[in-house]
Order: sequence, then structure tokens, then C-alpha cells
Amino acid sequence: MGVALGIELGSTRIKAALINEECLTVASGGFEWENRFEGGVWTYKLEDVWTGLAASFKALCEDYQAKQGGPLPEVSAIGISAMMHGYLPFDKDGEQLCAFRTWRNTSTGQAAGELTGKLGFNIPQRWSVAHLYQAILNGEGHLGKIDFLTTLAGYVHYKLTGRRVLGIGDASGMFPIDSEIGDYDAGKLAIFNKLAGEKGFEQDLAQILPKVLPAGADAGKLTPEGAKLLDPTGLLKPGTPLCPPEGDAGTGMVATNSVAERGGNVSAGTSIFAMIVLERALSKVYPEIDMVTTPTGKPVAMVHCNNGMSDLDAWVGLLREAAALVGGPADKAELFGALLTKALEGEADCGGLVSFNYLSGEHLTGFAQGRPLFARMPDASFNLANFIRTLLYTSVSTLHLGMKILTEGENVKLDTLLGHGGLFKTKGVGQRVMAAAVGVPVAVMESAGEGGAWGCALLAAYLTQKDKYPTLEDFLTRRAFANVDSVCVSPDPADRAGFEAFIARFEAGLKVERAAVEHLS
Repeated sequence: MGVALGIELGSTRIKAALINEECLTVASGGFEWENRFEGGVWTYKLEDVWTGLAASFKALCEDYQAKQGGPLPEVSAIGISAMMHGYLPFDKDGEQLCAFRTWRNTSTGQAAGELTGKLGFNIPQRWSVAHLYQAILNGEGHLGKIDFLTTLAGYVHYKLTGRRVLGIGDASGMFPIDSEIGDYDAGKLAIFNKLAGEKGFEQDLAQILPKVLPAGADAGKLTPEGAKLLDPTGLLKPGTPLCPPEGDAGTGMVATNSVAERGGNVSAGTSIFAMIVLERALSKVYPEIDMVTTPTGKPVAMVHCNNGMSDLDAWVGLLREAAALVGGPADKAELFGALLTKALEGEADCGGLVSFNYLSGEHLTGFAQGRPLFARMPDASFNLANFIRTLLYTSVSTLHLGMKILTEGENVKLDTLLGHGGLFKTKGVGQRVMAAAVGVPVAVMESAGEGGAWGCALLAAYLTQKDKYPTLEDFLTRRAFANVDSVCVSPDPADRAGFEAFIARFEAGLKVERAAVEHLS
């Protein structure tokens, strides 16, 4: 298969990963970026997309040269992934019609609520169709010009190949999917078109959405123009095949080999979400639970929280400044690891401390906006270990509330939850905290630090290996993960009891968070 390239545009970092025939990472590169809150919208400028992609690829080439002692070899396949959902409309000339509205925006409550009721299917606020319908309700002027609506991954793929396509996992965050046919749900499309038509939006939604493709499908080839966007130096050759572009949820499932039933994974970074592959349909619609799919189209229950580790990261940055005053460690990663390890010395219930990590709104608990808060009782045990443990617990608290719906309300069975993302980079800490929060064993593979870019590279590699492996599950089990070790941590009874005490404090304190949103502006 040669080498395969995967690139993922995450919330804070664009990362490129190159894998060899054994599916091992041989080079990587990255570019730091951050969303902006402009004009009341969480957004990224599309010119920053191309600056970041080119910088990531350049860094990968330099990393390969340093490690392998030679220039990058010919790439056999490429995969593009990005944060899911959001709103990116374009006209017939490919011009962007409004600012990119990311998954982080919580301004589509009216649309999401109405669509959920009319479609009989939970439509979260961050989904593309919710953004579109809210724009229709708002009577926004650009609507009549829309020729193409896509996600960030779909946009990048389109610019690289000229193909308006999307992997089924990413597409399932735009509009409901019928897993039986592997395409948008035709009945729900008809309902939407009728609703939108009554409000003056005449386009057929199916005509402006990307074509849905499963993992392994032909999704086009790199054009000369696309090659220059990624690599102005000419190392990347036009004609290189690309796999269907996927969302970060799909690449997270692939990167943890969590695409089979009774499997699941949890990604913990800027946002935090768990993906559970279902054995049966849920008994009813839950506004807290998203129904999406694996990259092959299997139904997945998704518990998504807008707010993950950003507040913890901000506190670590503050402590780093304090440490620097007395000659402490300048390396943030070193301090981050030391602080998370220190948290394990804290009391199981955090000693009476509580915090709220809501930098933005949180649909699962009904917040349109957020205000990061930290609070403690006067007699609380306020020390560094309890402080950091509180920030860790808070990072997974909203996820815990969503998972209870599945494990207790729907009796969904999980054998193991596979963890990946920043929370799990400090050995043993993130696993222990997550196991306490969800009540099932949490495993982390050696590849967890590679994350979505590696998962995307695996999807690209699968494109070249379909003749040997009939399914994605087969390719992952027999090829990509055949020799990958993992470490599994079971829930500790004391941690579980401590977390339950903490979550009771957290839930009671949500009234304080609501008051902060109301009174702090």
C-alpha cells in the first residue's frame, strides 16, 4: 500500500500523520489554531484552513526527512477529516456565503426543537440542518444563493478533488441517515423540504447536500490545484486517490478500533464525546443523545458535550505562569502531566470543591451560554491535588449525565470504552477518572496519542487494501491493530463512590451556573 496520509482539522490543532504498510506512524506535523468569537458566532476563517494545512504538511515532510533521512516518498492515498457539524454554505461559483458557523454555536435552539418534533429524530443544535433551518426561520438573505452545503472536511475534500462527497459518518451529523440504504433518510428529507418550502426555501435539500459514501468508496483524486493547496513544493502528485472525508467522531472510532457492536470510544479534548455502537435501536428519542453512524453506516449513539478540557487547560496555563515566577517548568506538557498525576493524590470526592467548565453553551444540560466557575464550601479541603482532581472530574461530568441515559435508561451494554485524546496522554490518570465517571473499564491503546489524524490515515490505507480485507472491521482487526497493545483500567470502587458524591454537588450547582449566565455579561 505504500505510505498513506491522514490530515485532521481539530478544534485547536491541525495534524497530519503518515503511516507505513504496517499502519505505524512514520512522520507527523501540526499547526496550532483556535476558533474566534466574531459577530456573535464561533468561527474559523477559511484562509486559516489553508495556511494550517500547508504548514502541517510542511512540518510532516521535515519530520520525515529528520527521522528517515530522505524526502517524502510517493503517497498512495490521502484522507481528510475535521470537526463535525456546523454550517458552510457556498454559491454556484464556490463563494462562501456567510461565516463558518462551527459545532460550538448554540444559537439554533428554535430550529433544532422544531425539527426534532417534526422529524421524530433528535436534531442537535450543532447539526448542519439545524443551522440551515434556523437561517430559514431568521429569513437570512444568502439562502436563495445556496448551491452546496457541507462540513469542514467536505469543504477541504471538495477543494482538493472537485468532488462534493462526504463519508457517511460525517454526513450523519448533517442530516439523519437510513443505515439500511446507507444514505440520507428519504422520508425525513421529504418532511424537511415541505417545512422549508412553506417558509419560502425552495431548494431540494438532497441536491445541496454532499453525496454520501461509505468507508473504502472511491471519493475522487487529488487535482493539480488541490495538490498546490496542500503542498506548494510539488512533492504531492496529482492523481493520488482520496478516501471519503470523515468527521472527527468517525476517525476516533477507527483510531480506537471501536466500530463493532458493544464497542465504544470516548474522545476527550476541547469537546468531549462518547460513541457507542448499538445492538438495537433506542426505545425513544432523547434530546441529549445524537444518533449518528460509523464510517460504514452502523447506527451509533453519541453523547456529545461542547465543553471538555479547555477550562482545565486554561488553569494549567495560569499555574505555568505562576511556576515561571520562581523558575518552574516552562514546558506546558511537562507541567500538565505532573499536575494530572498529582490529582490522583486528591480525595475521591475532591474534598468539597466543585467547578463548571462551561466556556460555551451546553445543550445536554440546557445552557445556551457558559460561564467558567470554581466554587468551594468554607470548610472544603482546598489543596492542589483536590483542585486538579476537581477540574478533571468537571471535564467529564456532563458526559456522565448523558451516558446514564444509555446505561441506566436504555440498559445499553458496553464491554470496554476505548479512550483517546488529550485527557489520556498522562499515563493512567485519564483512564481512572473516565472509568469512575462511566462505570465501565476504559482502555487506552499505544496509538491513542495519534488520535484522529492516524484514524484518518487508516481510512486512506483501507482504500488501497479493499481487495485483501472485505470490511473495514476486518482491516482494522487483522491489519491495523493486529500488534497494538492496550492498557485497561477498571472502575475503582472508591473512585466511583467519590465521583457520585461529586456529581451530586455538580448537579446541584448547575443553578449557580445558570445564575452566572444570567447576571455576568
